[in-house]
Amino acid sequence: MNLRIENLTRNYGSVKALDNFSLEVKSGEFMALLGPSGCGKTTVVRCIAGLINPSVGQIYIGDQLVNQLPPKDRDVAMVFQNYALYPHMSVYDNIAFPLKMRKIPKQQIKDKVKNISQLLEIESFLSRKPKELSGGQMQRVALGRALVREPKIFLMDEPLSNLDAKLRTYMRAEIKKLQKKISITTLYITHDQLEAISMADRIAVMNSGLVQQIGTAEKIYREPANTFVADFVGSPSMNFLKLSIIESDYYNDNVAIESNGRDLQIPINKLPFKLPVEKNIIIGIRPRDILFLTNEDFNGIKVKGKISFTELLGDDSLVEIKIGIDESIKVTTTDISLDFTIGKDVTVGMPYDKIHFFEPRTGNRLVGLQSIDR
Repeated sequence: MNLRIENLTRNYGSVKALDNFSLEVKSGEFMALLGPSGCGKTTVVRCIAGLINPSVGQIYIGDQLVNQLPPKDRDVAMVFQNYALYPHMSVYDNIAFPLKMRKIPKQQIKDKVKNISQLLEIESFLSRKPKELSGGQMQRVALGRALVREPKIFLMDEPLSNLDAKLRTYMRAEIKKLQKKISITTLYITHDQLEAISMADRIAVMNSGLVQQIGTAEKIYREPANTFVADFVGSPSMNFLKLSIIESDYYNDNVAIESNGRDLQIPINKLPFKLPVEKNIIIGIRPRDILFLTNEDFNGIKVKGKISFTELLGDDSLVEIKIGIDESIKVTTTDISLDFTIGKDVTVGMPYDKIHFFEPRTGNRLVGLQSIDR
């Protein structure tokens, strides 16, 4: 069953939590709604579930407009951050509760609970109370209670936030496998980019009540629609440099640009867009796309600087390089043979094909706009 949201706006007094928000989740798709705290993600799912009403806009489940339907008639199931299990009930009764409320026959309830508990591998503790369960087990019970109803739409609002790092990794894989097994249309709300990237078929990146970009994880990572998406998706964040175009030497096929007094050259054929009228651009590059150079033969922008900070990130080393009075870039590398002494002079290279260009006023991408799925 597909889910379609059209031009949703929700105001809280003078605060606009959602601003003309539109999104479509295909039938059987796992869609992640990714964004920082306070961007409106939870407001979206509460509107879908019928817990609050939008100020403007329409919500369709399948072909049915559900704006006026009460929550119980929307056939939507939610899993929350805090699990919301009934502490006085057994696991069996917690899972069976929504079926009892619908007055489903006892034998049918028993069969359904058995099937869902086997699917989630929790049949061995159906007689336990929630306080006797681990965090991961409670999360499975919450999933079971939501899924036993066989809803049309499955909404998950930060369901793994209360778990430790190791258990989150395990539950990410389990939820993804479960969703593929039952093929239920799922909207997964998270501020954690790793959850979104590792689990979702597609990701909708959200900020300030608006969808910034929709696409696969690879598309969003490799072709961010704007500086917000480029900065929010990817760890460590993308480096940005503000540049001024000081002259264009079309005879030599070069554009001269300046950043904090440093002159750089970019071939015109590496700028497949019309130069902005105001002669300013922002370039962005991922830390792992920057290279430490040991010779002059390099096809890209070369920048000199001093190492100001290093940090070991498992197999990677994160190196911060000061390249101006008040400007630094971060580089990640797996090369353990390099000398990362603080204060060491280094030269790094930014390959032309790894550089992203953005318009400084709007933050919108200047390269490949025609291929971005907005």
